Amino acid sequence: HSWYNVGGLVCRGILEKYSLPVKTFISVASPQAGQFGVGDLKIFFSNCTRNNAYLLTYTKLGQKISVANYWNDPHHQNRYKKYNNYLPLLNEEASSTFRSNFLNLEQLVLLGGPDDGVVEPWQSCHFGFYDQSEQIVPMTEQNFYCDDSFGLRTLDEQGKVQIYDVPGVTHGDWGR
Repeated sequence: HSWYNVGGLVCRGILEKYSLPVKTFISVASPQAGQFGVGDLKIFFSNCTRNNAYLLTYTKLGQKISVANYWNDPHHQNRYKKYNNYLPLLNEEASSTFRSNFLNLEQLVLLGGPDDGVVEPWQSCHFGFYDQSEQIVPMTEQNFYCDDSFGLRTLDEQGKVQIYDVPGVTHGDWGR
């Protein structure tokens, strides 16, 4: 099992929280807009499905499990914003310090593809995500992009965001 997808979120959190001399951030198959697939949760809870995972992930106990910190259920957004103690702080509710630090990047490279098989939806690797009808909303139409809450739109408008759709690569293949 590979954990670099989580690593991409952890690294982004560090980049937003601290002013570091990082010029380029390369996010490899990392669910930057969240996860709505139960692959990792099934490791811990065999009866977990997409339809009931929020009952676990959006609790105090659930937030002690790494995947719960980036679980983004499009059908339970109020719970996501209330109980998820990591991803909303990076995306929708980023502080001015987080935004300022993220804008120190000279280049943001986002890698992901349709054959990933773990990140769901795979477009989350590019900050895309499901709406309530589970249709993909691209990065440029996400609220955190439109509001420029953590500086993603600014970086994009400055030509500092590179997005690569890489077909034929499964999640486990990224590290090979």
